Amino acid sequence: MNKTGYIYHPLYLEHDTGQHPENFGRLVAIEKHLKDSDINSQLQRYEPRPATLDEIGLNHVAGYAESVQRKCEEGASSLDPDTSVSTKSFDAALLSTGAGLKAVDLVLDGTCDNVFCAVRPPGHHAEHDRSMGFCLFNNVAIAADYAIEKKGLDRVFIFDWDVHHGNGTQHSFYSKSNVYYSSVHQYPFYPGTGAAEETGTGDGLGSTLNFPLRAYSRDEDYLALVKDKLIPEMIRFKPDLIILSAGFDAHANDPLAQMEVSTECYGEMTRLIVTAADEICNGRLISMLEGGYDLNALADSVHAHLKNLLS
Repeated sequence: MNKTGYIYHPLYLEHDTGQHPENFGRLVAIEKHLKDSDINSQLQRYEPRPATLDEIGLNHVAGYAESVQRKCEEGASSLDPDTSVSTKSFDAALLSTGAGLKAVDLVLDGTCDNVFCAVRPPGHHAEHDRSMGFCLFNNVAIAADYAIEKKGLDRVFIFDWDVHHGNGTQHSFYSKSNVYYSSVHQYPFYPGTGAAEETGTGDGLGSTLNFPLRAYSRDEDYLALVKDKLIPEMIRFKPDLIILSAGFDAHANDPLAQMEVSTECYGEMTRLIVTAADEICNGRLISMLEGGYDLNALADSVHAHLKNLLS
């Protein structure tokens, strides 16, 4: 059995978005489900530390974090039409990013084999200089930068299975060769990026791989891509660490998209990637929560995900 870490902080619930699909009820549902589950006692629970402004600056432009801080402290209700905030949102966002940094440390020092970060706000839409799509800071991109620039890794592979393309993460590494970004997502759909022709530029040419799928794609479509196309690329790239942007909003019950992925498919995709990580990078795998807006589907899918991280 793997040593699986689980990172969570109650301050995430104080990122108050009001009547918004990305609300505190998402993490309440996950926590309640896990505490009543068969796997709760097997998880190694940790709290995150807040990311520093310098760590946020690994991915975002100078002054961006401070501008988010000011807006939250001033009581702004939103940073863009989709991204609601409150006075505690900046602190929650630092802890959300900090969870990824804590996860990198836990995996690289051997304390855990893999780690799941139950965080909010999510991150994969956040660009270098702006928030969007419910996201303040790009948690996964900062974790990858931290692993390379501060912990000395050579290569990181990011796989994003959120139903929405992770435009911010792709743009973070589009011209770099040491981080490989791959996404499977509904297309065309928000945010409009993620066409198959988007494969990188300059030194990063060939280090971006998008799998745009039509609405109503099913388990077999996802699993065939993971088995036949994604994992061979992981093996070829030989990363030192794999990071998942784990959104669960391609679930058939999710209200914000039109995919037909099952809870069991999330478990099976996890199993396949855990097996690949064991072969490629000594099992080093970090997963960070992105989307997922049907509370029961989200909680069930996270359970299936964790169960296979543990196996």
